[in-house]
Amino acid sequence: MQNLDAYKLKWIAIIGMVLSHMAITWWEIIPTWLALPMYASGGLTFPIMAFFVVEGYRHTSNLKRYFLRLLMFGLIALPLHILALGIPMGGANPTVYPLLNILFTIILSLFVLILYDKIKSRILFWILYIILIVPFSMLFEWWFIGVTMVLLFHIIRNESARRIVPPIFAGVLHFGLALSSMIMVGMVPIEYMDLLPPGVVFDPGFVRIMPFFIVGCLLASLLLFNYNNERGKRMKYLFYVIYPVHFAVLVGVALALGLHDIPWF
Repeated sequence: MQNLDAYKLKWIAIIGMVLSHMAITWWEIIPTWLALPMYASGGLTFPIMAFFVVEGYRHTSNLKRYFLRLLMFGLIALPLHILALGIPMGGANPTVYPLLNILFTIILSLFVLILYDKIKSRILFWILYIILIVPFSMLFEWWFIGVTMVLLFHIIRNESARRIVPPIFAGVLHFGLALSSMIMVGMVPIEYMDLLPPGVVFDPGFVRIMPFFIVGCLLASLLLFNYNNERGKRMKYLFYVIYPVHFAVLVGVALALGLHDIPWF
């Protein structure tokens, strides 16, 4: 029974985002049994957001204003995002998350949607996508997985498949990358870990919870399948405000508890 409107789904996405970021930022003080569902809930967030990004792209009356709003709040959240998620626990050197936060991922995704609709040759589009977009997207949160998921929400025509397939695609790829990271960390001697690229080295305990992200992505498919195409209450700028504010709270608590080794503080 389809009984979830956009307002409810967006609140589910916000709660999943906050819980997941708590699990990452406060990893050292959260027991593993609790961190597992908290981190997994993050898999709910961007699939739901990505779905509504495409809905917004299709129905917005002012795409330029949409871009500017994303850019403004993305820039506000940028330093807080880096402090909360880009400075790993225990004072290690490599970063945990890509530099650019999810609002920049949405901006890149919208640019890709415009390219897809403007470029008549599908072969040319996919060549450009693979050569230019995929490598560039590695600077962004959710990497090429997030951008591709947004694109899938746009190009899949069957409505049932459109709601189910993209989150499953994202979850499976995240699961594969998580297992690869676990293998990589297990194979690399500890004295050489600082030489690995940013995003590869994690706290060993955190690495173990990474594969559970797929659970949230699979659940997102179920939730989107039950979307009733109703807007519900208007959220307007609520998400944009919550996004930087929740990072500020996470960073403040982490600093107060000494969970981060930040040399410029």
